[in-house]
Amino acid sequence: MEQVIRSEATDPFCLDQADAVALLAGAPWTRYAVVGDSLSLGTGDPTPGYGTQGWPDRVAAVLRAVRPDLAYLNVSEIGATTTRTLEHQLEPLLDFAPDLLHLPCGANDIVRRNPDFGEIERTLRQLYRRARATGAVLTTFTLGSAYVVPVFQDWAQRVVTVNAIVRGLAAEYGAIVIDMHDHPINERADLLSADRIHFSTSGQAVLAAEMVRALAVEIADHAE
Repeated sequence: MEQVIRSEATDPFCLDQADAVALLAGAPWTRYAVVGDSLSLGTGDPTPGYGTQGWPDRVAAVLRAVRPDLAYLNVSEIGATTTRTLEHQLEPLLDFAPDLLHLPCGANDIVRRNPDFGEIERTLRQLYRRARATGAVLTTFTLGSAYVVPVFQDWAQRVVTVNAIVRGLAAEYGAIVIDMHDHPINERADLLSADRIHFSTSGQAVLAAEMVRALAVEIADHAE
């Protein structure tokens, strides 16, 4: 693992606020929503030299700088599975009527003795179908390879499998995928929080930057 002292200002994968705002100039979105689990919530321990916000709040701040009328809703819950998201988070989401919507990527669905990947795909598909019906631009992450649950010897393969499901559904439903599985930050010794599961705020800053970059591409594609 790479052990380097850095800060948000010197991190090559981060964006300062001015650069992030410039990238999203002309963003059309005024109703930004996030559903899912602790990854969607932006949970993580503080890292010296980095801001304390999770990635979704960072992205909302950038969007609000571009669109001061932005409405933002995050109904994510720590520990939520895709089933939990479907059963308990969709009603407030649909009432909110987002035009930009972030979806979870099945992290808690694979934390069980024998995950049923067929069922995981079916449940995620239900979520994507409901999300697509809102008309919102959809985004999601893939799970990083640094995220490890040692009690499961096949954990790395579980992550690969659920990421493949997410990529397939995203392609089918037109969602933007921010692929974090092979991102260089997975090699950083300070990436994970003390629980060795959640990205620390250094990772949250990078997640936010990669989301902004992906949204900038979406804006440019629709401007052509």
